[in-house]
Parts: sequence; C-alpha cells; structure tokens
Amino acid sequence: MVDAKMLEKISSAPGFIAALDQSGGSTPGALRLYGISESDYQGDEEMFRLMHAMRVRIMSAPAFSGDKVIAAILFEQTMDGDVDGQAVPSYLWEKRDVVPFLKIDKGLRLEENGVQLLKPMPDLDALLSRAREKGIFGTKMRSVIANADKVGIAAVVQEQFEVARQIIGHGLIPIIEPEVSIKSPTKEQAEAILRDEIAQQLDKLPTGETVMLKLTIPTVADFYAPLIAHKSVVRLVALSGGYSRADACEKLSHNHGMIASFSRALTENLHVTMSDADFDASLAETIDEIYNASVNKAA
Repeated sequence: MVDAKMLEKISSAPGFIAALDQSGGSTPGALRLYGISESDYQGDEEMFRLMHAMRVRIMSAPAFSGDKVIAAILFEQTMDGDVDGQAVPSYLWEKRDVVPFLKIDKGLRLEENGVQLLKPMPDLDALLSRAREKGIFGTKMRSVIANADKVGIAAVVQEQFEVARQIIGHGLIPIIEPEVSIKSPTKEQAEAILRDEIAQQLDKLPTGETVMLKLTIPTVADFYAPLIAHKSVVRLVALSGGYSRADACEKLSHNHGMIASFSRALTENLHVTMSDADFDASLAETIDEIYNASVNKAA
C-alpha cells in the first residue's frame, strides 16, 4: 500500500521536488560545478563520499524542508547513506517532512530512432523491495528523446509504462520521465507526439493505478494541461534539462499545474568553499525562486 500521508503531500501540497539523484556518469560534472575537480579525489568510492557530503549539506540546510520542498529524488547510494546516523529516507520524512523517491534506472542505451531507451534493470524487483523497506515512496527512471520520431517515441513511452506497472506492483508510485532534449531541432513536434503517446498509455492503466510524469518544460505553455488533468496522473513535474535556473523558472512560471523537479538548476550557485551561513543563504534564495515558479504562475 502507498503511504497515504506521503501521497496527500505529493498530490496537493504547494512546492517542488528536489532532484538529488546524480549517478555515476553525471557525478563528476556535478562535483565540478560544486568546486571539486577530478584531481581532488581518487576512485568512485571517494567520489561518491564527496557527493554524499554535498547532498547531506543540502538536505540538512534550514530552508530544505517540506514547507517548499515536498519531495527529493535520491540516488541508490544516497538512499543507503545516512544523515547524523539516521537513514536518509527516514531523515527526510521524519525530520524534514520531505517525501523520498529513488532513481532506479541504470542509464541509457545508444540512440536509435531518435531516442535512447533504458538500459536493462535485471535486479529491479530486489531494488524495489529494498526501497520499500527503507521507506521510499516512489521511483524515477529517465529516457531521452532527441528527435520527433514517432516509432522511437512510442517505444520510449511503452517501455516506461511497462516498467511503471512493475513498480506499482511493489506499492510504489513511479515517476515516468521521457525527457525531450532542449537541443532537439524538432522539440515542439516531439512534444506533440509524446503527449499523444502518454495519453494513450494513461488510458490503458487499470482503475486505481496512478503515475507521476516528469517532462521537459514544453515549447508551448500549458501544452501538457490534458495530462495534468488525467485521472491517473498524481502530479506532473518539470526537469530543468540544461536550462539555467533563471530560464527554467521563467519558462515554468507559464505552465499552470506543473511544478519543478530540478537538479543542476537547484545547485548551480552552491560551492564547497562557502561558509555554512553563505551556503544556507544561497540555497534558501534558490528554493524560494524555484518554489515561486512552481506555485505562483504568470497570468
């Protein structure tokens, strides 16, 4: 059974979702932006230790609370870590009033038909069971769409929903994330195909089964309004997709009912050398900006 209190918060509370789920491939870049270069550590173990320290600094900051950050998406090793001796998922929910999600994908296949499908996840059932035991509420998995290829986009959406049904079977809420690249020369056309494909799959879900959607901010404002209104969609969230925070927030503010789930845009002004006071103040300013774009929409 899905946790009722977490579901209520996710479905209706004002705020946004923090994406703290950089994995192996994206971790060096995230650390570099934070002021830690590859020459500052040796091996994956030390790299992930430094990344965890950064995430703990964010999660324990005064502004990182359920008043504005309603949920956080975690990398598997973050889920298995702790904050001051308490497991991260329970720390987020019990101490910060933030609903914990888990990134479950293992990366992307090579591009084919203008898209990148998910790499195989042979141990997914075991991971989902462990996530439930640790208090995780839902999951996230990311595919990428580079071009408006109907065959490719249909394959992405079908795969996402197939995995989503497996996740729902474990009592978790899946976040379906078919990201349309902001660099796509056919972005608007891809979004039109994507919206139709998602709507068809949503209509096939059995009564009572629900998902969340994480999508690139659309070229046309409010383009995904029909998906937001669908009975099987708990909430629709936006990825920043490489936009600067200012650009992402400006674009998001024109999409009613769509809230942020930003990663790079959340951490872009944070630096390892900051004092705790400066770090907390910068993060608070960022959280306010993303919150306002998620909640206070342009006319």
